[in-house]
Amino acid sequence: MKNILKIIVLATVLATSSTGFAKIINEKIEYKEGDTTLEGFVYYDNAKTSKKSPGVVIVHHWMGVGDYVKMRAEQMAKLGYVAFIADIYGKGVRPKDAKEAGALAGTYKEGDRKLLRARAEAAFNELKKNKNVNPENISAMGYCFGGTTVLEMARMGLPLKGALSFHGGLNTANPADAKNIKTPVLVMHGAIDPYVKPEEVAGFQKEMNDANVDYQFVAYSGAVHSFTEKEAGNDISKGAAYNEKADKRSFADMKVFLDEVNPVK
Repeated sequence: MKNILKIIVLATVLATSSTGFAKIINEKIEYKEGDTTLEGFVYYDNAKTSKKSPGVVIVHHWMGVGDYVKMRAEQMAKLGYVAFIADIYGKGVRPKDAKEAGALAGTYKEGDRKLLRARAEAAFNELKKNKNVNPENISAMGYCFGGTTVLEMARMGLPLKGALSFHGGLNTANPADAKNIKTPVLVMHGAIDPYVKPEEVAGFQKEMNDANVDYQFVAYSGAVHSFTEKEAGNDISKGAAYNEKADKRSFADMKVFLDEVNPVK
């Protein structure tokens, strides 16, 4: 009987120790795009570093690198991915309010898509170098401005395992670039998003269909822009608001998609 009790106690201690060892680590990473210093963050589960894990680049919304995108990176690390938060704006460049964020995001979205792509590619290349990542198994996902960016990453032909956009803009300067897409695409869209007009949706779907892209387009009823962001409030009349159902459903759709194209093994 005493021996049995010893075995039970030992098993409990080992299980507790094993569980206690698992911890989500985050590290600040400085990297370069040309002469510009960028400041991203990598998140991973330190209990899973004995093998190369799939990676995911996460691109921030218009407010830049902050608490929201860090929360999403931690979620992905808990799922077993090495998550790298891209910094499109540059080290220390963080909008102080929505007006400043709109102007800054616009310089990339409506202005210099070439620079947007270069900043995104720099993040992809940085994650490829991470010792815990399988460089052949990297996806990219983004929110709002970040969703727009991820679609540009796909259009420029980066060898992604998957490209995922949450309530992102869908237009591009050159729709013919869709011929370069080598990866499955998942777009998660607010069905009544006033900032992404029906004609923009139709144009995107035509672009994907004309290029024979493997894509899925999911529209969540009652959802407007920023539907995954609690900070957006709940007043849909403003055009941007949190929607709990759409947030949960899109997260579930994301997991199903990644389990197919870039699974954690």
